[in-house]
Amino acid sequence: MTTPPTPPTPPTSPRPAWRARLDRLNERRWFRWGRDLLVVLVVLAAAGAWQTRGHLAAGVAPDPLLTTLDGAPASLRAYRGKPVLIAFWAPWCTVCKAESGNLAWAQRLVGDRAHVISVATAFEDVAEVRAFVAEHGLTVPVLLGSQEALRDFRLEAFPTAYFLDAEGRVTRSVAGYTTTAGLVARLLW
Repeated sequence: MTTPPTPPTPPTSPRPAWRARLDRLNERRWFRWGRDLLVVLVVLAAAGAWQTRGHLAAGVAPDPLLTTLDGAPASLRAYRGKPVLIAFWAPWCTVCKAESGNLAWAQRLVGDRAHVISVATAFEDVAEVRAFVAEHGLTVPVLLGSQEALRDFRLEAFPTAYFLDAEGRVTRSVAGYTTTAGLVARLLW
């Protein structure tokens, strides 16, 4: 029995040098992990930009009517002189519950270098806010926001955090859950 003839091999074009280098890099685990991490970071940055597209741009932050839990008037101007993190939340928000401990940790980490305050909004009764504060052990100042605060800060989702510089100007904002490290980094840098 005879073997059939082997078909001729098509001529191969030489591989570009950059492609050969990329193939060698793809064989290394650290490169694949780094590439995948970069993709994740780009996706997260794009999602963050999309979530905050309607937020206030840089400029002086509004000073809406706020009150303390005891009903006394409060102003964001009282916090000027240091960077400020203003965390807006609602007592019914499950993500806000998960993030509430991060606010206290952020205040501990920044110490006297910055202010961390929280503003409860979208609630029906102050008792609901007090219960949230007690249940989650919020140790940062808790203020009550009005419909004016919701409108002025263009709040559409909870939690939302705004970061102000020492002069009360908005430097950045974030919507959704943010880690303690994320809060501190945005507040101080």
